[in-house]
Formats: sequence, structure tokens, C-alpha cells
Amino acid sequence: MIDFKIDKAKCTQCGLCAADCPVLIINPKSEFPEIKYGKEAQCIKCQHCLAICPTAALSIWGKKPEDSITVKKNIVEPEALTQLIKTRRSIRKFKVDELEPAFIHELLATAAYAPTGHNKNSVLFSVTETKSELSKFRNAIYHAIKEANAAGKIPERMAFLNDLQRLWESKQIDVLFRDAPHVLITSAPKNVASPDADCHIALSYFELLANSYEIGTLWNGFIKMVLKVLAPELASQIGIPENHELGYILLFGKPAVKYARSVQSEGLHFNKINL
Repeated sequence: MIDFKIDKAKCTQCGLCAADCPVLIINPKSEFPEIKYGKEAQCIKCQHCLAICPTAALSIWGKKPEDSITVKKNIVEPEALTQLIKTRRSIRKFKVDELEPAFIHELLATAAYAPTGHNKNSVLFSVTETKSELSKFRNAIYHAIKEANAAGKIPERMAFLNDLQRLWESKQIDVLFRDAPHVLITSAPKNVASPDADCHIALSYFELLANSYEIGTLWNGFIKMVLKVLAPELASQIGIPENHELGYILLFGKPAVKYARSVQSEGLHFNKINL
């Protein structure tokens, strides 16, 4: 049951919910909005009907309009967002400061609003909240590289990881984690429509939000190589379900560098579709 309810005292019978329903299961001809007979199973949980109702008369899936955020015009000025996108940089030098767990959770709770295929919203965010937690994870990653090398299991294309492991072991120079205080890993069930894309979109939302708070981020494919190729058992050990597709990894924390200007793009690669 999708628990579709209408507060008749508030409903103005404007028809917006029926008109905006992507799967057209709301009857526009009834006196008050209702789900067409036998069509409940076709609901894709987008909640567009709840979001579009101008008088907050509609609830669905146990979601009440009073618990939603009211949309305001120009929530983010386009110029400000453009500035943020064009001036963001990958950060490879971080301050030692930890971020407050409550603040991290706030960022993640917002990133969880990112769109996903079929509205599954099943992206799992695995995160280290403290430097101690990250230190243990880092040691496990470097150990996994060393063990894989000893067993002759490192593919030639990943041989450079040996150098990074030896650099960490001999001089405590951390090329993989860049001494970041936190790491964030996304994953999603393999049986959803688009697990890989869902994870990348969620991390992109997180990154832009984090950058708006002047929190630095770094996309890290090296750690993903270790978890996906060299030591998939480590992914299970840190709580990522075996039926999940590993998305991507993001390091984050307060940046120890400050850039004075943007870099200059190599230009837009543009193709006009004209059939």
C-alpha cells in the first residue's frame, strides 16, 4: 500500500498532482485526487505529487508535506554555483583537524537526496569519523598491497602500488590517503538499475556541498583498485555488503592549501545532435 491520502479541507482540486505524475496513476477526473484502481504497484516513489501540491494537501508512502522543505525562489544564485564549480580543486594536502561527526552526518544526509535510478535511494555511505578509524583503514589498505605483492597477485598495471606501499612503510609518506582525516566510500546493490552512476552522483552532491563549506575533497581511484581487485574481502570487513557494487572513494577534510584562482579549462567538447 502506498498510503495515498488527501486532506479534502486543503485540496483545491487543481489537478497538478495528476498532471505531474510520471506514470499517470492519479485519476484527474475524480472529485478529489485518487489512485486509479489497480495502479498502486506502478508508483515509482518519486513523491512528485507530494512536492507539487501547493496547499500541502497530499501525503504518500507515510511522507507528510509538513515534514518537507519549502522551496524558495533562487535557493542558490546561479552565479555563486558557477563560481563554486569553476574554482573547486582536488585537495592533496589536509589539515590534521577532524570534522565533527554531527557535521559529517549533516553533509551525508543532504547527499542522500541525490537522484538514483528508479528512485531506489539505496546508496550506502561508508565513512571514517575519526583519524583513528582512518589510520586503521589506511594500515589495512597498505597491508593488503604488501600481501598481494608477496603472493604475486598485483597486475602489471597496478605495480606502482608497490612503490606507494614501500614509501609508506619506510618513510611514512602517505600518497594513497594524503594524510586526510576522513574517507568516504559509496556502494549500492548490484541489482538496482544503475549502481555505479548512483554512487558517483551521490559523491558529486557530497563534494559540492562540502566545498561550499570550504571542506576539501579528493577523488581516489587507487584505494578503489585495492578494495575491488587486490583485497575485496577488506570491503566486507568494513561493512560493505557482498551484494554491493563498489562505487568510488572520496577523501575529505579541512584543506591545508588555499588556491587564489581557478585553473583554465581546456575548453568545452561539444556535439550538436542533429538527426
